[in-house]
Amino acid sequence: MQKKYLKPNVVFEPLFDRWYAWPHLISPATSAMNVTGRHLKIMDSYIQSPKMHEAAVKNPKMLGGPFMDFAEDRTADITALKTRTTETRENAIKFSAAVAELDDMLRQNAKGYSLESLYEKVPDILKGYVELIYDLNDNPSFRFFESLLYESPFYNKSSQSLALWLTNNDERPFCLSTPRLNEPGVLHLPVAFDHPGIDQLSRMKREGGSVEEIAAVLGVADADRPLFDSFFTSEPYPAYRKYEGDKARMRYFGHACILVETGEVSILTDPVISYYGYESSVSHFSDVDIPEVIDYVLITHNHQDHILFETLLPLRHRIRNIIVPATSGGALQDPNLKMMFEYLGFENVYEIEEMEQIKFRNVTITGLPFTGEHSDLDIRCKICFHVAVNNFKFLFVADSRVMEARIYEHVHAILGDVDVVFLGMECDGAPLSWLYGPLLTRKISRESDQSRRLSGSDFQKGMHLVDIFRPKEAYVYAMGQEPWLEFISSLKYTATSHPIVQSDMLVNECTRRNIVAERLFGEKELFYHYTTQNA
Repeated sequence: MQKKYLKPNVVFEPLFDRWYAWPHLISPATSAMNVTGRHLKIMDSYIQSPKMHEAAVKNPKMLGGPFMDFAEDRTADITALKTRTTETRENAIKFSAAVAELDDMLRQNAKGYSLESLYEKVPDILKGYVELIYDLNDNPSFRFFESLLYESPFYNKSSQSLALWLTNNDERPFCLSTPRLNEPGVLHLPVAFDHPGIDQLSRMKREGGSVEEIAAVLGVADADRPLFDSFFTSEPYPAYRKYEGDKARMRYFGHACILVETGEVSILTDPVISYYGYESSVSHFSDVDIPEVIDYVLITHNHQDHILFETLLPLRHRIRNIIVPATSGGALQDPNLKMMFEYLGFENVYEIEEMEQIKFRNVTITGLPFTGEHSDLDIRCKICFHVAVNNFKFLFVADSRVMEARIYEHVHAILGDVDVVFLGMECDGAPLSWLYGPLLTRKISRESDQSRRLSGSDFQKGMHLVDIFRPKEAYVYAMGQEPWLEFISSLKYTATSHPIVQSDMLVNECTRRNIVAERLFGEKELFYHYTTQNA
């Protein structure tokens, strides 16, 4: 049998009801709210006025808005998708309506007295899945038993599927507003994300195997075999050259994805990678530069530009451990990442609390407070990382906005200076409703919405970190500038864009202080000496 290899430019596009799958479409509660508060609304809008959508996507000011991006009128297809959604997702639609009803019931009836009598007023579909609570100021709310929801009809794996297709560029419609319809050259496979065939298919990129066998595992129909077979080649994939040097090698893969390797261990942060092998105008590392074994994947927070299933699912078979921020409150806006990854077929998923440490070999990973960038919502599922390779210290702050510098002064008192800091400075940020709007049961004012933004640090707040941790090197990352990020983040900058101006100021100020500084873009490779750990 001649081995066949998966072509390096085959896209693994994970879909949910034919929409691009991101974390809020996995957790049952947030999934239901997005079906009604995002998908059905956008579909209704498109059906009513496809020309308006066509015009909006051509307007740069509308980038990232709730507009479908199709080259031709797809009204009939969207109407069919809406019909299919309302039929197959009836439970989700009822769930979403019940959440709004529950919220309204609590506002009307919870006046500071015992909530016990209100359980009988909970919508029947939610009974047994929620606990009614007050905060310390008598504000009523509720929490979900998320583990029960995953084992209920509200977690429907049949909504999950995989689209496979060949790409030769980074161009794609914005993922949150345009579903993936049937198109020539795109193969839709009705497989759930925990399907072991995804791992088997992914391995064929490097190891090769039988197309007949993998087609049978994935249930590829005979009529689809010619297209499926076109995704394979007889040409072997370039072998990964394991780093065996005596330094710590840092490779920047774009956005917030950093690979730290020593001869003994590999650590990958927020894996959003230009995964596919094709010619690009931007030099970048790709899948060929990812180790055969990734010891630890570090996830900072639950946003789609930091948790990308399109990267993570093909890497799943290589990942030994995943570290995610801890949360267990059951709040609608704060789903549990450990639970989500485990239901998606990932193993060895560990939660980390603020100032908790995980030690292995000569590496210590410490979770640090992450503030801001979540529109002032009560979201605990976010963490920054301090990574020490022996005595050499990296600080990954992701999109944390330094709301109160004294937090990190307290951290510094415990951990001391760092050698290298990575800081996100997308300091404009989208308004609250852009990401969390479908979860809101009451309309928020435009003024409040614009005030509460998904913004990282600006110059002043970023310099707090530099002043406190006194790094030898400071790098701005997680800016969403790389072209392969546009379909996720919808960001396009100019030289006068506020985040660019602010990050330029930080880089220049650090340079003035003789601190090596740069705003990262595309790719970067650096090597660091680290001393032997003290006995």
